[in-house]
Amino acid sequence: MSRRYFGTDGMRGRVGEEPITPQTVLKLGWAAGRVLGRAGGGEVLIGKDTRVSGYLLESALESGLSAAGMDIRLLGPMPTPAIAYLTRTARARAGIVISASHNPYEDNGIKFFSAEGTKLPDEVEAEIEAAMEQPLAMVPADALGKAKRYDDAGGRYIEFCKSTFPHRSSLAGLRVVVDCAHGAAYHVAPLVFEELGAEVTAIGNEPDGFNINRECGSICPDTLCRRVRDVGADVGIALDGDGDRVIMADAEGAVVDGDQLLYIIAVDRLALGELGGGGVVGTLMSNFGLELACREHGIPFVRAAVGDRYVLAALLERGWDLGGQTSGHISCLDKLTTRHGIIAALEVFSAVARTGRPLAEL
Repeated sequence: MSRRYFGTDGMRGRVGEEPITPQTVLKLGWAAGRVLGRAGGGEVLIGKDTRVSGYLLESALESGLSAAGMDIRLLGPMPTPAIAYLTRTARARAGIVISASHNPYEDNGIKFFSAEGTKLPDEVEAEIEAAMEQPLAMVPADALGKAKRYDDAGGRYIEFCKSTFPHRSSLAGLRVVVDCAHGAAYHVAPLVFEELGAEVTAIGNEPDGFNINRECGSICPDTLCRRVRDVGADVGIALDGDGDRVIMADAEGAVVDGDQLLYIIAVDRLALGELGGGGVVGTLMSNFGLELACREHGIPFVRAAVGDRYVLAALLERGWDLGGQTSGHISCLDKLTTRHGIIAALEVFSAVARTGRPLAEL
């Protein structure tokens, strides 16, 4: 379907250039409010990463949604997967993420989650685009939407992440470096691992609006690897700016990429009987070694086109839970409806705890 605004993963571009301009984003908020609120108003969550432009875009979306009669709950900086989770648990009409993921601060983007915490159906995105072509007509003053803060969002998300880790297991004695990429997970990711018992060294956790993804995080794992070696950590975790991908490092400071992490999770689930007869979805770019290794364990492996959209479609088509990309975008659909860096890392730590073997050996 031909699109003017939405791509395969929302709307993204250079801030100040169409479509990432105040006027277009305000119109987007209004159009989304018109379409999503047809069933009788409701509430929309808005979260963002740490880019300085997030303030501008958040305000524009808030104004547009209010003009359409939708209430808003502002999450502040929050990982993309957290917004998917909180949208569902808060029974919101939809969730909006303001982020350009691993891109530099000059870029930004906007994408939507449905009430179920999944990507909006194509037909709903098409309706929003069509509404954006109409003149903006504000609801009466007594029907305008209200905005308020979601003050306990971070705590709820941390508890959810911890709940995905086996309750009889602990990370006690594990020394972990967590690189938050100066992004959306800077205030929550270290706490997840600390509260599960790990000794955490946090880096990339001082965002200033401009340093997101700059020489840090999953797109620059050398920073993580050096710190792991410097502090003598057992393992390192590097997220990206919006917290939906993860790359790890072993105790020697060697990179463990998304294909290797996917393999570790799949083999551990197989040993626990938790693959449920399913398999693993990779992409056309997945290392052939991953396919061979899965085959040796009797784990079905299929390839989708590159992109989370296609991995997710292949998983849903087969009723499988586990898929991902070399970049570190890993989906565990039995845990959450979208890819999730922290949960993928916890799945790997679960294998480490269960087997007693270090990451490099796994």
